[in-house]
Amino acid sequence: MTGSLQSEKINAGRIGTHLLPHLIGLSIDHRESVDFLGHVVSKVNKDTKAELTAIVHGVKGKWRTVAIQPESSPVWPSELLADVLDEESTKQEGGWIAAPIASPNPTSQLVIQKGSSLEGIEFESVVAAISLAIDSHTKFSAEARRASRLEAILDVTAHWNQSRETDQLLVEIAKTSTKLLNAERATIFLPDAKSDQLIGKPALGVEGGELKIPSKAGVVGQVMTTGEAIRVDQDIEGEQAQINRAVDEQLNFETRSIVCVPIVNSSGKTIGAFELINKIDGNFSEADTADLAELAAHAAVAIENTQHVETLVSTKKSLADQAAGQVNLIGECPQIQKLKSTIERVANTDIAILILGENGTGKEVVAQLIHYLSDRRDQVLVAVNCAAITETLLESELFGHEKGAFTDAHQAREGKFELADGGTLFLDEIGDMSLGGQAKLLRVLEEKTIVRVGGSTPIATNARVLAATNQKLAELVTEKRFREDLFFRLNVLTIELPPLRDRGDDVVLLAEFFLKGFCKKARRDQIVISASAKKKLKGHNWPGNIRELRNLMERLAYMFQGEKVEAEDMEFIISPRRADASAFDMNLTLADASKSFQRQYIQQHIERAGGNMTDAASRLGLHRSNLYRKMRQLDMDGTDEEEVDS
Repeated sequence: MTGSLQSEKINAGRIGTHLLPHLIGLSIDHRESVDFLGHVVSKVNKDTKAELTAIVHGVKGKWRTVAIQPESSPVWPSELLADVLDEESTKQEGGWIAAPIASPNPTSQLVIQKGSSLEGIEFESVVAAISLAIDSHTKFSAEARRASRLEAILDVTAHWNQSRETDQLLVEIAKTSTKLLNAERATIFLPDAKSDQLIGKPALGVEGGELKIPSKAGVVGQVMTTGEAIRVDQDIEGEQAQINRAVDEQLNFETRSIVCVPIVNSSGKTIGAFELINKIDGNFSEADTADLAELAAHAAVAIENTQHVETLVSTKKSLADQAAGQVNLIGECPQIQKLKSTIERVANTDIAILILGENGTGKEVVAQLIHYLSDRRDQVLVAVNCAAITETLLESELFGHEKGAFTDAHQAREGKFELADGGTLFLDEIGDMSLGGQAKLLRVLEEKTIVRVGGSTPIATNARVLAATNQKLAELVTEKRFREDLFFRLNVLTIELPPLRDRGDDVVLLAEFFLKGFCKKARRDQIVISASAKKKLKGHNWPGNIRELRNLMERLAYMFQGEKVEAEDMEFIISPRRADASAFDMNLTLADASKSFQRQYIQQHIERAGGNMTDAASRLGLHRSNLYRKMRQLDMDGTDEEEVDS
């Protein structure tokens, strides 16, 4: 009998060791505190064979039951529990036994049992196991909550970098942070470049939505100065003194608690402060400070990126404004006035526009005006001369190609449609495009997607397409040289430019405009055009249209020696005599002489055709694209896209 009692006593003494792994397991399996503690007291009550086991919490002299097994509503021995709490030791009285839980968080909790057959020291081993399990659960839950919150932070901050405006970004950051950290308000303070102040956004209740404070005032000022986080708890007088009450008065608001962390950029410089105000359920914790610092790190990246984008957008807009300012449609004749009115009405739409006109009438200028008067003005305008690109390269030029798609395709390359995404694509001399190229262009215009040569992935494109030609497309359609479906797709609206010879006094306006610019470049005084010279200009047929006039004024600015040009002075300029083509430098090799002759021969044909490259190519017995290729081989001027018929 005595031996049996001794064995039972030894087992009872080891019960805490026996319970510990089970209770630790419960701390992992049950995330919620109430659920976990309920399972703890159930396990302890069963293994100790007690009548009742409970965990109670002392609050202002009253005892609240945290967990109990079996479920009941006992009358707690208040004096016993108070003594246990005061003396922090195990106590027994009238069948009850209680001991404090040795866990730092929460405090004022006791384990109490009734009817236990264990002696005090053995009960303490049970309480020790419970304490360790609670401590484990507290740490595990904190880590789990931390991981969950960090996951939420990463989730909500992922789209911050998509913002293109700083003000919008700051509002989004503040909204996210107050929700995640359960605060009333959030404000991001950034230095004001124009003054020794900090600007806080968003600022509820402040006109303009921004709050200006001295750069060294209050908690925010300390954080900006020291680069260290600060937390102010409510009801702590010394800490409360740090709060800038002047801001509270301005906002008609009461600040009770604060956590503020620095916003540090990639170079380690403090660029701002991130402040949360008034934790809704008490004071901010160390975990809140850590989470706010995490948010601030993401905010710093997003703010830098957004400010960089804003700078780029501002620079891009400035460049677009400069480019737009250099585009002029000069003229006062009725045709040009009507043309300007039409451009203003259709510029900010996405309808297809076909620009018609002879070579040199200014088709590219019209395309530029349409672009710069639209909402796409800050995006790129890409011009493609369809006649200057061989048929074999046209598809690659427009749609791009993948690496290895063909010989010399050493790397992937974006096509003009991709480059013009969001902007405008100007297809000049569309009438010279091959039927195969036309079919592919039609598909892109209909489907708004392109596929690179050698690729299979569809790429969406939002480029507005403007087309131009000096040819009569309707006749080409009849001759089966231009697809009828593409013609109707491009011809939603037609803008036709009048030839210069039909524009009356506009010839003089344009001449004086060009001459003024070229005289400035030549660094000479302005040349005056006499009445007789103006009459001669207006009487000329201008087969090369505005391009011919522009080139004439350039020659005049650099070659004319006087201050006022008369009609007779224009003879050499309008119809310059050229040296005999047969007079060659006899010191040239045969190859160089042949090259020189070809240059002069081609140039004379172009001039006789009035700059009409299609006509000149026909006279030479060449296709237009072959003429351009030959000119490039001969290093001749006029092969750049911007100089090709517009």
